[in-house]
Amino acid sequence: MATQDVEKGKKVPRGYVPWDDEMDKVLLDTFVEYYKKGDMCQNGWKSHVYTAAIKNVREKCGVNIAKSNIESRSKTFDKHYNIINGMLSSSGFGWDWERNKLSIDSESVWESYVEGEVDSSLERRGRREG
Repeated sequence: MATQDVEKGKKVPRGYVPWDDEMDKVLLDTFVEYYKKGDMCQNGWKSHVYTAAIKNVREKCGVNIAKSNIESRSKTFDKHYNIINGMLSSSGFGWDWERNKLSIDSESVWESYVEGEVDSSLERRGRREG
């Protein structure tokens, strides 16, 4: 199945696109640029932001993507944000501003977090025993 490319009229395959760090950076830089301009609406990005993102990822990373790929990646960003935000509101987690990444006070904090997440996941799936 194909979708119409907004910019050049080419057919762009829809489906799974493996994202790498450079693609994420280009996409996030585009979002930040347009966010600063106020180009968001109540339901998300304005249509020209998607067009710019498609163009930027294609030109800078050499990857053909469609709007659906960007929407999917945005959902992934939202999931990651929610996970990290939850961690930061928990004791033992912090933000390392020099390295721009999550910091954890100790190995036991991490082990406790992972154990709690596994238990929660099993409960959500109805597989928890005991």
